[in-house]
Amino acid sequence: MVNEGYQFQDDVIAIAKEAGEAIMQIYSTDFGFEMKSDNSPLTEADIAAHDIIVARLHQLTPDIPVLSEESDAIDIGLRLSWQKYWLIDPLDGTREFLKRNGEFTVNIALVSQHQSIMGVVYAPVSGLTYYASKGQGAYKQIGTASVQRIHTKNLNLQQITIAGSRSHSDEKFQKFMHSVETVTLAKPELIRLGSSLKICLVAEGGADVYPRLGPTYEWDTAAAHCVLQEAGGDIVDEHAVTLSYNNKPSLLNPHFFATAERSQQWAAFL
Repeated sequence: MVNEGYQFQDDVIAIAKEAGEAIMQIYSTDFGFEMKSDNSPLTEADIAAHDIIVARLHQLTPDIPVLSEESDAIDIGLRLSWQKYWLIDPLDGTREFLKRNGEFTVNIALVSQHQSIMGVVYAPVSGLTYYASKGQGAYKQIGTASVQRIHTKNLNLQQITIAGSRSHSDEKFQKFMHSVETVTLAKPELIRLGSSLKICLVAEGGADVYPRLGPTYEWDTAAAHCVLQEAGGDIVDEHAVTLSYNNKPSLLNPHFFATAERSQQWAAFL
């Protein structure tokens, strides 16, 4: 049975690419930025991508509300009443955008009954798109090249590859790395990336786990979460419970593990 998100998949890929074009126009200029109240940066590109995505989604599905990282404050009671909504991060990895390293993405997810049922992650610099719809598998495409179905890798505790943040590394993460090495008696490989490309790296079999032991928001994970689930993995909290969406007043995620192997208890390494 085809889920309701699948019917919008091609349109949402096109919307993400249109937003990516707007981002790249600004990327090539001498742009500035400001700091938001949560100490994260904001650029013209965030706003330009937000405006395009919100307008296009309203045209595509006038009856489905949209929640963006750059949205004005929405009444919590109203938001919690939504059974289905679009959840977007117009420019995930603004710090990477500012560093001009190319590791930023456009994230668009359709959330229904607290689960991400369709997700698109588009990296404008590389032209790489990851996408998935619940029950339909996970895929990636570079530019106009042929589409590839992606799958998570099988876990080998003697050869663990860990995805880590390009801009965020703290004591908890270092402790996790050390603990993995101590328990497995093998030094794990570390791949540093920005944005939700880390979750997608796990989805395509390039890493075993991405531990995020610091603050993130629901729009940071929702799109890539669907991709990872359809590739065979999941995003779970420290109690091995799958992350869910829009079921509490705060939009902050708990600490989590984006894991290729659902049964692996990564929290044991904390």
